[in-house]
Amino acid sequence: MVVFQDEVHFTVEATITRQWFPKGSCPKVRSYPGRQSVAYSGFVIPETGKLFTVKPEWFNFETTIDSIRKFIQSMAQQTQKKLYLIMDNAPWHKKAKRLIETEEEYADIQNAVTIVSLPPYSPDLNPIEQVWRVTRREKTHNRYWSGLPKLTAVLDEWFGSFAEPNEKLASLCSFAW
Repeated sequence: MVVFQDEVHFTVEATITRQWFPKGSCPKVRSYPGRQSVAYSGFVIPETGKLFTVKPEWFNFETTIDSIRKFIQSMAQQTQKKLYLIMDNAPWHKKAKRLIETEEEYADIQNAVTIVSLPPYSPDLNPIEQVWRVTRREKTHNRYWSGLPKLTAVLDEWFGSFAEPNEKLASLCSFAW
């Protein structure tokens, strides 16, 4: 089973993008004065249209390995198929891949997953990027967040709606290979 993985930060600070407004109007979007953010590590299965997310504090090889383990545990109950995990070339991904492939302490991951790296500078080949794009468009752009807990609650609910296989996510992540 092919699985794509990536990480993203969503900030409390307003992100402004184009939107339709009546001609002559002057829309304003308030913005939170801080730079707080929430991090997500996501795994998407295009075949089923299912999303699995983990919220690490930050992104490094340790949090990447931890999120892979959590994903494997969630999948162990659902399928016995070998997983092919497609990841980009972020430095922490390279180190995590190298450690997983060479160290004995990661035998549990070695037995369940084969990690495949995307070509450099090719985020368009990772379907989870579409999930992040649509999330920003539908949930975070042009919106005021009074604080990090409010933003996190909205995102958790949004990503929770993709926890079960669904058509919207499957269509976002489908393209001819």
